Amino acid sequence: MSTPQASPPPSASATDERIAKVSFFKSILQRPEVGAIAGLIAIVLFFAIYADASMFSLAGFMNFMQPAAQLGILAVAAALLMVGGEFDLSIGSMIAFAGIALGIPLVLWGWPLGVSILFAFAVSIVFGAINGFIVLRSGLPSFIVTLAFLFILRGLTLVSLKLATGTTQLRGIPEAAGDSWLMEIFSGNAFEGLFAWLASMGLIETFKNGAPKVQGVPVEIIWFVILAIAASWLLNKTRFGNWIFAAGGDPNAARNVGVPVARVKIMLFIFTAMAATLVAIITVLQFGTADASRGLLKEFHAIIAAVIGGCLLTGGYGSAIGAMIGAVIFGMVQIGITYTNINQDWFQVFMGAILLIAVLLNNWVRRQAMSSR
Repeated sequence: MSTPQASPPPSASATDERIAKVSFFKSILQRPEVGAIAGLIAIVLFFAIYADASMFSLAGFMNFMQPAAQLGILAVAAALLMVGGEFDLSIGSMIAFAGIALGIPLVLWGWPLGVSILFAFAVSIVFGAINGFIVLRSGLPSFIVTLAFLFILRGLTLVSLKLATGTTQLRGIPEAAGDSWLMEIFSGNAFEGLFAWLASMGLIETFKNGAPKVQGVPVEIIWFVILAIAASWLLNKTRFGNWIFAAGGDPNAARNVGVPVARVKIMLFIFTAMAATLVAIITVLQFGTADASRGLLKEFHAIIAAVIGGCLLTGGYGSAIGAMIGAVIFGMVQIGITYTNINQDWFQVFMGAILLIAVLLNNWVRRQAMSSR
């Protein structure tokens, strides 16, 4: 009887793909932010050629980072929600509604600023939870539910302001806030002493009287950076972050392995509402008024920034840092166009084109990253 032949060793092609080496190029493509980084480089090169050189001075940098930061706070929260497989189209209206939730107790009821801020956040938590609860209980797409709340919250803001003041604005915020230490946390500039010292040393531009042209870092930029770093850590380094990816990628499979999908999604809706409230507090204290029109279209701008940053519309894939870069691109285009000879009416065309290119690029990058080596 013949001796059985030994089986040949498995070939390299049979190696488990989970432990196969990934090329450096592919490892780069697997990062959701790669498209946003490429877009940022392209935008910087464009404005370096066509814009006035002052755009990239310290003052010019602060000019485009302010709107980028306010949008970025929303975009980072929207990105996490999109990774979780949902949308929130009500965050723009939540900015206006949270503004009156802060302003009415502060100005008309005489509450302290700190208590008014806590009340505004409490209101946002309630409405964020309602959004999430209705989406999960009804099975309706979050697009439809939050679109309804876009109109509900905007209408409630308008009705409340007209009942309280007879107009669409509530004034007297700075006077009611007084000299509360919270004003420095949510408005104005940070590091003013540092910038004054830099000016005295001749390290930054100054006016003729020696005062710095840039007095400090606007606080919204500080909030933006802190929130983006914290959200990125949460998404990539924690169990809750894994739950977010699982809930957005395949919620049924996630439930089967014990992921509390409903709780995760409701918490993400609450987070987006709270991010909108943070922007509302910053803008109300900055401008000194609560306004029924504030936050208009911001929900779409936040989604654009998140998509530019690598978030897929189908969920389960994205990056908080990518959304941060997307917001910077948005702010750079919005303000940078004023440094050129280009008609500012082209801004909407620019953003539409960037959105379309970002979606196409993200899809291509995703295909390349998932294809065989």
